[in-house]
Amino acid sequence: MYLVNLAAVEFHTPMWRAGKNNEPRPPDLLVFDLDPGPPATISQCCLIALRLRQRALDDQIELLAKTSGSKGLQLYGSVAPKRWAADRTNTYAHGLAQELEKDDGDLVVSRMAKPLREGKVLIDWSQNNTAKTTVSPYSLRALGGPTVSTPVTWDEVEEAAHGGGTPLLGFTPRMSSTGWDRWVDLFASLAALKDGRTAAGHDACLRTPASRSTTTPTGDRPVSCGWSAANA
Repeated sequence: MYLVNLAAVEFHTPMWRAGKNNEPRPPDLLVFDLDPGPPATISQCCLIALRLRQRALDDQIELLAKTSGSKGLQLYGSVAPKRWAADRTNTYAHGLAQELEKDDGDLVVSRMAKPLREGKVLIDWSQNNTAKTTVSPYSLRALGGPTVSTPVTWDEVEEAAHGGGTPLLGFTPRMSSTGWDRWVDLFASLAALKDGRTAAGHDACLRTPASRSTTTPTGDRPVSCGWSAANA
């Protein structure tokens, strides 16, 4: 309610929590912000996201995806179990971005200079910094048309990588709040991972099709993947 009274539209949060004296604790999240340089689109972002996901899995880091609510895609992973310092998270993200740029320099860039970004996907690793924030899941975006930063499944990412493009991943507030199984939130498994646990149905949540209707492996009830209208 405090933020509503301030007329806040967007919500941006850091990758770390604050301690008792408001000092930054070690980061518990890793983030990659994928930004397409025209004429590249979100489809190219999704292609790079799939590659980043596989590379991070090599280091036992499971990434989850969400739209930025603008042009691109953002990937989050838990580094809480690793207990990395902030500079270690930054270095790791930078290293992966450089690695993918070396492998496919025609499509990927890890450097911020705008002249280098035309037709390529910038892997913005620099968000892994205690002085920076990233737009939160389900945040509105203050753009010309109403959009929402929305978690998406890897099935949706793969479909968009093969030509689904912006229409597939362009979520409006109505689309993000109605028509889906209210029990399902793809990012709840990330909250569990941040605490060093594995969420029930974690894999099912990651692979659920666009209908977002899923059940536990036993099939007896919906997977509770966290956020719902009840705790909005």
